[in-house]
Amino acid sequence: MEIAKNTICLWYDNDAESAARFYAETFPDSSVTAVRKAPSDFPSGKAGDVLTVEFIVAGVSCIGLNGGSAFKQSEAFSFQIATDDQEETDRYWNAIIGNGGQASVCGWCKDRWGVSWQITPRTLSEAMAAGGDEAKRAFEAMMEMTKIDVAAIDAARRG
Repeated sequence: MEIAKNTICLWYDNDAESAARFYAETFPDSSVTAVRKAPSDFPSGKAGDVLTVEFIVAGVSCIGLNGGSAFKQSEAFSFQIATDDQEETDRYWNAIIGNGGQASVCGWCKDRWGVSWQITPRTLSEAMAAGGDEAKRAFEAMMEMTKIDVAAIDAARRG
């Protein structure tokens, strides 16, 4: 398999493989494509330990690096997953939260590895793109939410 020209690299303490496998099980168009072991000792591991994991999340090429505890994930990076309805929104949100993750606000959550996710129904993105009063109403409704409520966003869009 050819290496992608641009790949997102995510830093994990030492469990990139379990994170990648969770993503592959949770999101469509996702898979683990390679697990690479260290050829020699490195600062946070030994020869033979998993060093990198190549994976795809919803069509996006990624590499998980088991780099140790020197760096942590932050909200400065997030995956944004567009959903079509409340059922899909609930499914992804509940998968992340139910696997040791943490809820935040406005459709954001973190998985158990600290990676941030925005579970964003398309109706919210469409309202923001529409601009004007519709965007304002949808935005104000979203600001009161943890997980996005599709019916409430649709009602806000209508006014």
